[in-house]
Amino acid sequence: MKYSTIDGFDKKISKLVFGTATPILFAAVAPGATAEDKKKAYELLDDVFRAGVNTFDCASHYGEEIMGEWMELRGNREECVIITKCAHPNKWRDRVTTFDILSDIHDSLAKLRTDYVDIYMLHRDNPQVAVEPIVDVMNKLYAEGKVKVFGGSNWTHQRIAEANEYARAKNLQPFTVSSPNFGLAEQIADPWVADARFGGGCVTIAGPDNAPARQWYADSGIAVFAYSSLARGFFSGAFSSSEPEKAKEVLDEPGILGYYCDNNIKRLERCEELARQMGITVAQVAIAWIYNQEFDVFALSSPVTKQQLQANIDAIDIQLTEQQVKWLNLET
Repeated sequence: MKYSTIDGFDKKISKLVFGTATPILFAAVAPGATAEDKKKAYELLDDVFRAGVNTFDCASHYGEEIMGEWMELRGNREECVIITKCAHPNKWRDRVTTFDILSDIHDSLAKLRTDYVDIYMLHRDNPQVAVEPIVDVMNKLYAEGKVKVFGGSNWTHQRIAEANEYARAKNLQPFTVSSPNFGLAEQIADPWVADARFGGGCVTIAGPDNAPARQWYADSGIAVFAYSSLARGFFSGAFSSSEPEKAKEVLDEPGILGYYCDNNIKRLERCEELARQMGITVAQVAIAWIYNQEFDVFALSSPVTKQQLQANIDAIDIQLTEQQVKWLNLET
Protein backbone atom coordinates (compact mmCIF):
# COMPACT_ATOMS: atom_id res chain seq x y z
CA MET A 1 0.00 0.00 0.00
CA LYS A 2 1.13 3.52 -0.73
CA TYR A 3 0.23 6.43 1.53
CA SER A 4 0.11 10.17 1.17
CA THR A 5 -0.65 13.20 3.30
CA ILE A 6 -2.76 16.33 2.92
CA ASP A 7 -2.20 19.84 4.21
CA GLY A 8 -3.04 20.31 7.87
CA PHE A 9 -3.49 16.62 8.62
CA ASP A 10 -0.89 14.52 10.41
CA LYS A 11 -2.10 10.98 9.66
CA LYS A 12 -0.97 9.03 6.62
CA ILE A 13 -3.80 8.28 4.18
CA SER A 14 -3.87 5.12 2.08
CA LYS A 15 -3.98 5.92 -1.64
CA LEU A 16 -6.80 3.39 -1.98
CA VAL A 17 -9.83 4.40 0.08
CA PHE A 18 -12.45 1.82 0.98
CA GLY A 19 -15.98 2.93 0.14
CA THR A 20 -18.41 1.62 2.77
CA ALA A 21 -21.55 1.90 0.61
CA THR A 22 -21.50 -1.82 -0.11
CA PRO A 23 -24.21 -4.50 0.39
CA ILE A 24 -22.25 -6.52 2.96
CA LEU A 25 -21.97 -3.52 5.26
CA PHE A 26 -25.55 -2.39 4.63
CA ALA A 27 -26.82 -5.86 5.59
CA ALA A 28 -24.97 -5.79 8.92
CA VAL A 29 -26.99 -2.83 10.22
CA ALA A 30 -30.29 -3.46 8.44
CA PRO A 31 -33.41 -4.34 10.46
CA GLY A 32 -33.25 -8.02 11.26
CA ALA A 33 -29.48 -8.27 10.78
CA THR A 34 -28.14 -11.57 12.07
CA ALA A 35 -24.93 -12.49 13.83
CA GLU A 36 -23.72 -13.97 10.53
CA ASP A 37 -24.37 -10.62 8.78
CA LYS A 38 -22.24 -8.88 11.41
CA LYS A 39 -19.51 -11.51 11.09
CA LYS A 40 -19.27 -11.03 7.31
CA ALA A 41 -19.05 -7.26 7.68
CA TYR A 42 -16.34 -7.43 10.34
CA GLU A 43 -14.33 -9.94 8.29
CA LEU A 44 -14.49 -7.70 5.22
CA LEU A 45 -13.27 -4.70 7.21
CA ASP A 46 -10.55 -6.84 8.80
CA ASP A 47 -9.33 -7.93 5.35
CA VAL A 48 -9.29 -4.35 4.09
CA PHE A 49 -7.41 -3.08 7.13
CA ARG A 50 -4.86 -5.92 7.10
CA ALA A 51 -4.13 -5.13 3.45
CA GLY A 52 -2.96 -1.65 4.50
CA VAL A 53 -6.08 0.34 3.67
CA ASN A 54 -6.55 2.63 6.65
CA THR A 55 -8.97 5.15 5.12
CA PHE A 56 -12.73 4.58 4.99
CA ASP A 57 -15.31 6.67 3.17
CA CYS A 58 -18.68 6.97 4.94
CA ALA A 59 -21.67 9.31 4.92
CA SER A 60 -24.62 10.10 7.14
CA HIS A 61 -26.64 7.35 5.43
CA TYR A 62 -24.01 4.64 4.95
CA GLY A 63 -21.03 3.10 6.70
CA GLU A 64 -20.95 5.04 9.94
CA GLU A 65 -22.78 2.63 12.22
CA ILE A 66 -20.89 -0.51 11.20
CA MET A 67 -17.56 1.34 11.20
CA GLY A 68 -18.24 2.55 14.73
CA GLU A 69 -18.99 -0.98 15.95
CA TRP A 70 -15.95 -2.45 14.21
CA MET A 71 -13.47 0.20 15.40
CA GLU A 72 -14.70 -0.16 18.97
CA LEU A 73 -14.34 -3.95 18.83
CA ARG A 74 -10.87 -3.80 17.29
CA GLY A 75 -9.64 -0.84 19.34
CA ASN A 76 -8.10 0.78 16.24
CA ARG A 77 -9.80 4.17 15.98
CA GLU A 78 -6.52 6.10 16.06
CA GLU A 79 -5.11 3.97 13.23
CA CYS A 80 -8.06 4.69 10.95
CA VAL A 81 -8.78 7.73 8.81
CA ILE A 82 -12.53 8.27 8.73
CA ILE A 83 -14.15 10.32 6.00
CA THR A 84 -17.78 11.18 6.49
CA LYS A 85 -20.19 13.69 5.06
CA CYS A 86 -23.04 16.00 5.98
CA ALA A 87 -25.81 18.19 4.57
CA HIS A 88 -27.12 15.69 2.02
CA PRO A 89 -30.54 16.72 0.70
CA ASN A 90 -33.61 14.56 1.17
CA LYS A 91 -36.81 14.37 -0.87
CA TRP A 92 -38.40 17.13 1.19
CA ARG A 93 -35.77 19.85 1.29
CA ASP A 94 -32.27 21.02 0.63
CA ARG A 95 -30.02 20.67 3.70
CA VAL A 96 -26.97 22.84 3.01
CA THR A 97 -27.56 24.85 6.15
CA THR A 98 -25.57 25.55 9.30
CA PHE A 99 -28.31 23.87 11.34
CA ASP A 100 -28.07 20.63 9.36
CA ILE A 101 -24.25 20.62 9.40
CA LEU A 102 -24.24 20.92 13.19
CA SER A 103 -26.99 18.34 13.57
CA ASP A 104 -25.33 15.84 11.24
CA ILE A 105 -21.92 15.99 12.91
CA HIS A 106 -23.37 14.97 16.27
CA ASP A 107 -25.30 12.07 14.73
CA SER A 108 -22.15 10.96 12.88
CA LEU A 109 -19.97 11.09 15.99
CA ALA A 110 -22.51 8.99 17.89
CA LYS A 111 -22.77 6.36 15.14
CA LEU A 112 -18.99 6.23 14.66
CA ARG A 113 -18.46 6.01 18.45
CA THR A 114 -15.77 8.65 18.35
CA ASP A 115 -15.31 12.28 19.34
CA TYR A 116 -13.84 13.50 16.05
CA VAL A 117 -13.96 12.94 12.29
CA ASP A 118 -10.70 12.96 10.38
CA ILE A 119 -12.05 14.34 7.08
CA TYR A 120 -15.48 15.99 7.00
CA MET A 121 -17.16 16.93 3.74
CA LEU A 122 -20.37 18.57 2.66
CA HIS A 123 -22.06 15.81 0.65
CA ARG A 124 -23.81 18.14 -1.78
CA ASP A 125 -23.76 21.84 -2.54
CA ASN A 126 -26.48 24.43 -3.00
CA PRO A 127 -24.96 27.25 -5.07
CA GLN A 128 -27.70 29.57 -3.85
CA VAL A 129 -26.27 29.39 -0.31
CA ALA A 130 -23.47 31.85 0.44
CA VAL A 131 -20.11 30.24 1.24
CA GLU A 132 -19.37 32.50 4.22
CA PRO A 133 -21.65 30.85 6.83
CA ILE A 134 -20.61 27.40 5.62
CA VAL A 135 -16.90 28.17 6.05
CA ASP A 136 -17.67 29.72 9.45
CA VAL A 137 -19.54 26.67 10.77
CA MET A 138 -16.89 24.26 9.48
CA ASN A 139 -14.28 26.34 11.27
CA LYS A 140 -16.37 26.14 14.43
CA LEU A 141 -16.24 22.34 14.25
CA TYR A 142 -12.51 22.52 13.50
CA ALA A 143 -11.86 24.78 16.50
CA GLU A 144 -13.83 22.42 18.75
CA GLY A 145 -11.72 19.48 17.58
CA LYS A 146 -14.71 17.65 16.08
CA VAL A 147 -13.15 17.66 12.58
CA LYS A 148 -9.48 17.66 11.59
CA VAL A 149 -9.83 18.85 7.97
CA PHE A 150 -12.83 19.55 5.79
CA GLY A 151 -13.98 20.08 2.24
CA GLY A 152 -16.74 19.42 -0.24
CA SER A 153 -18.10 16.40 -2.03
CA ASN A 154 -19.83 17.35 -5.28
CA TRP A 155 -18.71 20.95 -5.04
CA THR A 156 -17.42 22.62 -8.18
CA HIS A 157 -13.88 23.90 -8.10
CA GLN A 158 -15.25 27.43 -8.57
CA ARG A 159 -17.28 27.18 -5.36
CA ILE A 160 -14.32 25.73 -3.46
CA ALA A 161 -12.15 28.57 -4.72
CA GLU A 162 -14.79 31.07 -3.56
CA ALA A 163 -14.94 29.46 -0.12
CA ASN A 164 -11.17 29.48 0.22
CA GLU A 165 -10.88 33.09 -0.87
CA TYR A 166 -13.18 34.01 2.02
CA ALA A 167 -11.25 31.75 4.41
CA ARG A 168 -7.96 33.41 3.50
CA ALA A 169 -9.43 36.88 3.89
CA LYS A 170 -10.67 36.02 7.38
CA ASN A 171 -7.61 33.97 8.40
CA LEU A 172 -9.74 30.82 8.69
CA GLN A 173 -9.14 27.19 7.78
CA PRO A 174 -9.89 26.54 4.10
CA PHE A 175 -11.27 23.53 2.24
CA THR A 176 -8.31 21.19 1.71
CA VAL A 177 -10.10 18.15 0.21
CA SER A 178 -12.67 17.53 -2.49
CA SER A 179 -14.60 14.45 -3.60
CA PRO A 180 -16.01 14.70 -7.11
CA ASN A 181 -16.70 11.89 -9.51
CA PHE A 182 -13.52 11.08 -11.39
CA GLY A 183 -12.25 8.19 -13.45
CA LEU A 184 -11.55 7.16 -17.00
CA ALA A 185 -15.25 7.04 -17.90
CA GLU A 186 -16.84 10.28 -19.00
CA GLN A 187 -19.99 10.98 -16.98
CA ILE A 188 -22.64 11.78 -19.59
CA ALA A 189 -25.51 12.44 -17.15
CA ASP A 190 -26.04 12.81 -13.43
CA PRO A 191 -26.47 9.20 -12.21
CA TRP A 192 -28.78 10.20 -9.37
CA VAL A 193 -31.00 12.74 -11.11
CA ALA A 194 -33.88 10.26 -11.49
CA ASP A 195 -33.87 9.33 -7.78
CA ALA A 196 -36.28 11.46 -5.77
CA ARG A 197 -34.35 10.75 -2.57
CA PHE A 198 -31.22 12.43 -3.87
CA GLY A 199 -32.31 14.58 -6.81
CA GLY A 200 -28.95 14.63 -8.55
CA GLY A 201 -26.32 17.17 -7.62
CA CYS A 202 -23.32 15.07 -8.70
CA VAL A 203 -20.21 16.96 -9.82
CA THR A 204 -17.69 15.27 -12.09
CA ILE A 205 -14.22 16.31 -13.22
CA ALA A 206 -13.95 13.51 -15.80
CA GLY A 207 -14.22 13.88 -19.55
CA PRO A 208 -12.88 16.44 -22.04
CA ASP A 209 -15.11 19.29 -20.89
CA ASN A 210 -13.63 19.21 -17.38
CA ALA A 211 -9.96 19.63 -18.25
CA PRO A 212 -9.98 23.14 -16.63
CA ALA A 213 -11.21 21.64 -13.36
CA ARG A 214 -8.44 19.04 -13.37
CA GLN A 215 -5.88 21.76 -14.07
CA TRP A 216 -7.25 23.77 -11.15
CA TYR A 217 -6.70 20.82 -8.81
CA ALA A 218 -3.18 20.37 -10.13
CA ASP A 219 -2.45 24.05 -9.50
CA SER A 220 -4.20 24.34 -6.11
CA GLY A 221 -2.81 21.20 -4.51
CA ILE A 222 -6.20 20.27 -3.07
CA ALA A 223 -6.48 16.49 -2.73
CA VAL A 224 -9.14 14.71 -4.79
CA PHE A 225 -11.00 11.70 -3.38
CA ALA A 226 -12.44 10.22 -6.57
CA TYR A 227 -15.73 8.39 -6.18
CA SER A 228 -17.24 5.97 -8.72
CA SER A 229 -13.67 5.56 -9.95
CA LEU A 230 -14.64 2.46 -11.97
CA ALA A 231 -17.89 4.05 -13.17
CA ARG A 232 -20.13 1.81 -11.07
CA GLY A 233 -18.61 -1.32 -12.58
CA PHE A 234 -18.19 -0.14 -16.17
CA PHE A 235 -14.49 -1.05 -16.00
CA SER A 236 -14.92 -4.07 -13.70
CA GLY A 237 -14.34 -6.57 -16.51
CA ALA A 238 -17.83 -8.00 -16.03
CA PHE A 239 -18.65 -7.29 -19.68
CA SER A 240 -16.55 -6.64 -22.76
CA SER A 241 -16.58 -3.94 -25.40
CA SER A 242 -17.52 -6.60 -27.98
CA GLU A 243 -20.79 -7.21 -26.12
CA PRO A 244 -21.90 -3.69 -25.17
CA GLU A 245 -25.53 -4.70 -24.67
CA LYS A 246 -24.43 -6.93 -21.77
CA ALA A 247 -23.57 -3.74 -19.88
CA LYS A 248 -27.27 -3.21 -19.37
CA GLU A 249 -27.42 -6.52 -17.52
CA VAL A 250 -24.37 -5.76 -15.38
CA LEU A 251 -24.76 -2.08 -14.52
CA ASP A 252 -27.43 -0.67 -12.25
CA GLU A 253 -29.71 2.14 -13.39
CA PRO A 254 -27.40 4.99 -12.23
CA GLY A 255 -24.49 3.25 -13.97
CA ILE A 256 -26.34 3.04 -17.27
CA LEU A 257 -27.65 6.59 -17.01
CA GLY A 258 -24.30 8.05 -16.06
CA TYR A 259 -21.79 6.14 -18.17
CA TYR A 260 -23.29 4.03 -20.97
CA CYS A 261 -22.25 5.64 -24.26
CA ASP A 262 -20.19 4.92 -27.38
CA ASN A 263 -17.14 6.86 -26.19
CA ASN A 264 -16.96 4.92 -22.93
CA ILE A 265 -17.29 1.65 -24.85
CA LYS A 266 -14.28 2.83 -26.89
CA ARG A 267 -12.38 3.58 -23.68
CA LEU A 268 -13.24 0.09 -22.43
CA GLU A 269 -11.96 -1.42 -25.69
CA ARG A 270 -8.64 0.40 -25.26
CA CYS A 271 -8.43 -0.75 -21.64
CA GLU A 272 -8.90 -4.32 -22.83
CA GLU A 273 -6.15 -3.94 -25.42
CA LEU A 274 -3.67 -2.44 -22.96
CA ALA A 275 -4.58 -5.02 -20.31
CA ARG A 276 -3.70 -7.81 -22.76
CA GLN A 277 -0.40 -6.15 -23.62
CA MET A 278 0.57 -5.62 -19.96
CA GLY A 279 -0.79 -8.88 -18.55
CA ILE A 280 -3.12 -7.14 -16.10
CA THR A 281 -6.89 -6.71 -15.76
CA VAL A 282 -9.18 -4.09 -17.27
CA ALA A 283 -9.98 -2.78 -13.79
CA GLN A 284 -6.28 -2.42 -13.01
CA VAL A 285 -5.74 -0.38 -16.19
CA ALA A 286 -8.63 1.93 -15.25
CA ILE A 287 -7.38 2.35 -11.67
CA ALA A 288 -3.80 2.92 -12.80
CA TRP A 289 -5.06 5.62 -15.17
CA ILE A 290 -6.48 7.50 -12.18
CA TYR A 291 -3.17 7.43 -10.31
CA ASN A 292 -1.20 8.57 -13.35
CA GLN A 293 -2.63 12.09 -13.23
CA GLU A 294 -0.96 15.42 -12.54
CA PHE A 295 -2.90 16.09 -9.33
CA ASP A 296 -3.04 14.34 -5.94
CA VAL A 297 -5.79 11.74 -6.18
CA PHE A 298 -7.11 8.99 -3.92
CA ALA A 299 -9.39 6.42 -5.55
CA LEU A 300 -12.50 5.20 -3.71
CA SER A 301 -13.24 1.53 -4.28
CA SER A 302 -15.41 -1.15 -2.65
CA PRO A 303 -13.84 -4.56 -3.38
CA VAL A 304 -15.59 -7.43 -1.60
CA THR A 305 -13.03 -10.24 -2.09
CA LYS A 306 -9.38 -10.46 -1.12
CA GLN A 307 -8.48 -10.99 -4.78
CA GLN A 308 -10.26 -7.81 -5.90
CA LEU A 309 -8.73 -5.87 -3.03
CA GLN A 310 -5.18 -6.96 -3.80
CA ALA A 311 -5.65 -6.33 -7.53
CA ASN A 312 -6.79 -2.76 -6.78
CA ILE A 313 -3.83 -2.20 -4.47
CA ASP A 314 -1.40 -3.56 -7.06
CA ALA A 315 -2.81 -1.13 -9.63
CA ILE A 316 -1.45 1.82 -7.63
CA ASP A 317 2.09 0.90 -8.69
CA ILE A 318 1.35 0.44 -12.39
CA GLN A 319 3.10 3.13 -14.39
CA LEU A 320 1.52 4.40 -17.59
CA THR A 321 3.23 6.66 -20.10
CA GLU A 322 1.78 10.05 -20.88
CA GLN A 323 0.96 8.70 -24.33
CA GLN A 324 -0.96 5.75 -22.84
CA VAL A 325 -2.89 8.03 -20.48
CA LYS A 326 -4.02 10.22 -23.37
CA TRP A 327 -4.74 7.25 -25.64
CA LEU A 328 -6.97 5.55 -23.06
CA ASN A 329 -8.94 8.78 -22.70
CA LEU A 330 -9.45 9.08 -26.49
CA GLU A 331 -7.22 12.17 -26.65
CA THR A 332 -5.05 10.54 -29.32
